[in-house]
Amino acid sequence: MSTRKHTALPKAQTLVEALPWLVRHNNKIVVVKFGGNAMVDDDLKAAFAQDVVFLRQAGLRPVVVHGGGPQISAQLDRHGLVSEFKAGLRVTTPEAMDVVRMVLAGQVQRELVGLLNAHGPHAVGLTGEDGNTITATKHQPRVEGELVDIGRVGEITGIDTGLIGTLLDDERIPVVSSIARSADDHHVYNVNADTAAAALAVALGAETLLVLTDVEGLYEDWPRSDDVISRLTASQLEKLLPDLSSGMVPKMEGCLYAVRGGVSTARVIDGRVPHSILLEIFTDEGIGTMVVPDAPGAQAAPGAGPHTTGGDAQ
Repeated sequence: MSTRKHTALPKAQTLVEALPWLVRHNNKIVVVKFGGNAMVDDDLKAAFAQDVVFLRQAGLRPVVVHGGGPQISAQLDRHGLVSEFKAGLRVTTPEAMDVVRMVLAGQVQRELVGLLNAHGPHAVGLTGEDGNTITATKHQPRVEGELVDIGRVGEITGIDTGLIGTLLDDERIPVVSSIARSADDHHVYNVNADTAAAALAVALGAETLLVLTDVEGLYEDWPRSDDVISRLTASQLEKLLPDLSSGMVPKMEGCLYAVRGGVSTARVIDGRVPHSILLEIFTDEGIGTMVVPDAPGAQAAPGAGPHTTGGDAQ
């Protein structure tokens, strides 16, 4: 009996540690951006699905947003579509957009919904097209001062939370592909999944935005140091943005937009760590980098909106 008590004690301690976080997050919306290695490693995908279902069973209301950059690239290669890049973004022709749509809504989303529903009939897949959940306009970056046409790459112009809200009220887990339809020309556009997740988090009044990455978090002085910044304010993050690597910019811009739009915390976490979502939300230590709003009265810089520049939905 004493041996059984001893071996079970760490489990009890873990549950007790999670209690205040369960109370804090009860019935709160958590938007999770699924990406990086967690999308391509079978064990990490399974752990991710377990984490999201656990959130739902623990009284939270998770919403998953995903891209699919690696899968899109592989499928374009199979179709013999050579990608051209301008301003660091993939030029997305109408033919390439057909592949993007097929991969995101027909492959990545289907697999993720299947993994979630292995634990019960919880997940429902949709794209930004459904119910006009995400609308966008054509994004044209500037190169050397000139606007450049990069095809069906979209900049978010609106969010309609009606469909997602209905699914959440029915205790479902919405799984959203980062595709949008334009009200201007009625074309379908690929939008950056990091930015889409941030925009949805703000529109839904989410408690937390979680962004899975392939790094430990935001590094303090990369590449000279691999120390991770565990917590910073919106203003502190804004000062760092110009010096960040290109891959981190949309993620951290999304976090900045989220907390300035009313989301309590935005967190970048290492998706290479199994069960990283549970570690971040339900433990005292947490992992990754957490962005919080500025203290009341702090001066927020103007123009801190999401700059949607996603050629590949990542």
